[in-house]
Order: sequence, then structure tokens, then C-alpha cells
Amino acid sequence: MTTLTIDYPAELSVALGKRPDEAARELRLMAALKLFEAGRISSGLAAKLAGMSRVAFLGQCGQYGVSVFQQDPQELRSDTQAALDARCG
Repeated sequence: MTTLTIDYPAELSVALGKRPDEAARELRLMAALKLFEAGRISSGLAAKLAGMSRVAFLGQCGQYGVSVFQQDPQELRSDTQAALDARCG
């Protein structure tokens, strides 16, 4: 595993209401959530970045309002229509 060091102001821990180690974990989780939400990394890789299991990461997605579905609205409509056509036909 590669190490990334981020310098941040001491006030960040205070602003987050967390100890420095907890703030670091939160920063890792936030980075993982955003990269996953943007479609840049998979949920499995995001979970590794966040330092948790994939199931736990997917649970955090729900807590932070990040969709676990990586489809755009048009793909979702198309898939829904295909499922309805298959069911009715």
C-alpha cells in the first residue's frame, strides 16, 4: 500500500469535533465517497481507501447520501423499460 501524507491545519480536528486520528479517518472516508460517487473508483477500491469492508462502505454511502448505483438517469430508464418489456412480453 502507498502512503499519502496530507498537511492540514490543527483547527480542522476542532472544527470536525474529532481527535486527529478520527479526523484522518473521516478525511479518508470522504475522499473515498467522493471518488466513488464521481465514478472514478469502484466500491471495492473505495472501501480499501476508507479502511473498511465493502459492505461497511456501502452502508456509509447510504449515511452520506451517495448512490450505490453507478447508472446515469438515461441508463436507469432504459434498464427499467427493458425489464418492463420482458415482464409484459
